[in-house]
Amino acid sequence: MSDRNLNRTLEQEAQALYEDSESRTAKAFEELVSRPSFGVLLARSAENIAAITRISGDVADLVLRNLRIAGRADITRLARQLHRTEDKLERILQEVEELREELSRERRSVPANGRKPAQKP
Repeated sequence: MSDRNLNRTLEQEAQALYEDSESRTAKAFEELVSRPSFGVLLARSAENIAAITRISGDVADLVLRNLRIAGRADITRLARQLHRTEDKLERILQEVEELREELSRERRSVPANGRKPAQKP
């Protein structure tokens, strides 16, 4: 029975130590977070993370460029060129269709013998 009492006493003591350390830690963190310097530190950390992310993206692009593999910038540039080429082809197609219509109208107006009909005064 004394072993059980000893175990309970040890458990209770461990529980009390755990709760005490938890409350002290919570209090310390609350004091830390309540200071203005914590906000400044948090803001600087966020800025550094954003800068590191941008730098790592640039490094990845450089690695791809040095390996002669198309990167994001290359693909974006090619997409713009492709759009410009598609627009030019569309304009050429419209011109060809207009020329076909014009040629068709002229062929209908010329008789089969190839001469233009006489114009009436």
